[in-house]
Amino acid sequence: MLNLPLFNFDALSLLMICLVGFIGLVVGSFSLRYMAGDRKKKAFFVQLALLISSISILVSADFMPLLVLAWWVSNLLLCRIMLHKSEWAAAKASAHLALKNFTLGAIALASAVAILGWSSGTWQISALKFSSIPTMAMAFSGVLILIAALSQSAIWPFHRWLLSSLNSPTPVSALMHAGLVNGGGFLIARFAFVFLEQAWLMQWVFILGSITALLGTCWKLMQHDVKRMLACSTMGQMGFMLAECGLGLFAAAISHLIWHGMFKAYLFLNSGSAATEKRVLLNTHPSKLHFLIAICLGGLGAISFAYVSQRPLLPHDTSLFIHVLAWVACTQGALSVLQSQFRFNLLIAAAVSVLIAMIYAGNLSLIEYLLEPMQILVPQSMVAIHWIVLGLLLIVWLLMFLRYMLPEQSYVPGWRLRLYVSMLNASQPSAKTVTAHRNHYQY
Repeated sequence: MLNLPLFNFDALSLLMICLVGFIGLVVGSFSLRYMAGDRKKKAFFVQLALLISSISILVSADFMPLLVLAWWVSNLLLCRIMLHKSEWAAAKASAHLALKNFTLGAIALASAVAILGWSSGTWQISALKFSSIPTMAMAFSGVLILIAALSQSAIWPFHRWLLSSLNSPTPVSALMHAGLVNGGGFLIARFAFVFLEQAWLMQWVFILGSITALLGTCWKLMQHDVKRMLACSTMGQMGFMLAECGLGLFAAAISHLIWHGMFKAYLFLNSGSAATEKRVLLNTHPSKLHFLIAICLGGLGAISFAYVSQRPLLPHDTSLFIHVLAWVACTQGALSVLQSQFRFNLLIAAAVSVLIAMIYAGNLSLIEYLLEPMQILVPQSMVAIHWIVLGLLLIVWLLMFLRYMLPEQSYVPGWRLRLYVSMLNASQPSAKTVTAHRNHYQY
């Protein structure tokens, strides 16, 4: 591990630098065509380069004041680049809302750093874990770091800025959703030693992440436009990532961060094509037989995952969540093949299930190997809240399939309609960030 006075190029920082650099190159290449003819094109690329540089400093900083400075500068640059069309009132409102949110997070992070530095006598993150820090100072700084992470990653109740950021140019949205919005997960991983010392704080990280994952996933299904659907999807995925941090599964969280970043960048950069493509209505729903077979094949995938990753099939700690998620992913992969028109689709479905399990197991094992020197891979003991959330996760997932197998109802209860409207309204952006008439757009 290479150490410099201001920086710490450990596995976590190198992974993040590679991710930021790759996505930056892709977004920059896309922007060459997207921004052609824009009168602020040069300023856009200067700000984009500065933003990528500041994020690279942020993820590799070991000197805590430098981390705070890079955190604040990165968010300022993001708000500035969101305000690409400063004459557009909705874009200005979006940038101001994001700036208020990021200012709160920056103040919380700066306060946490000040507490940790003064109570430990060191300002190096790598030295903090070996320092003696009073319990109250550790707890208070942990809460402040959590606030900074929540505001950065659009975790409920700090989610409104992300849902209101859709006025940004598409390359900015791609970099935002694939880069800076992941900062919350990175921050908790970087200060994992603060959270691992306090089981109650880990549980709150898990609870808030789970709530956000549920809300974001449900809201995504209600949206009628591509970018708003992607924003709700990002919110849900950030919730899953934070929940994994709260379970002590930091390798899974970092793996989630990397793959989600690349996939979401692709979805945003491809959103124009998705909006114009010809829609095909699929009236086929999974049959009971297909669903039962897929569940069995998902179990085969879960067994393969445990074997390849050399884990117990049914662990007694929070690693159980990873096995359940592997089973769910393999089941859905197998189900999509079973519903296709492929010949020998049963054999293909079994192969797909095992392949998904092997890829996930290999990726997770690699991340665990890289992060092992940081000593942050500490799954938590299963407690009541973990079992409750795990049960709810499985119930919601099963209901999504079972609703297709039940007879259609001609009458919809009023409480369901009220719940739908209430959730739809809650998922809307700030009114000031919405352009109500096309003449109000400023190109």
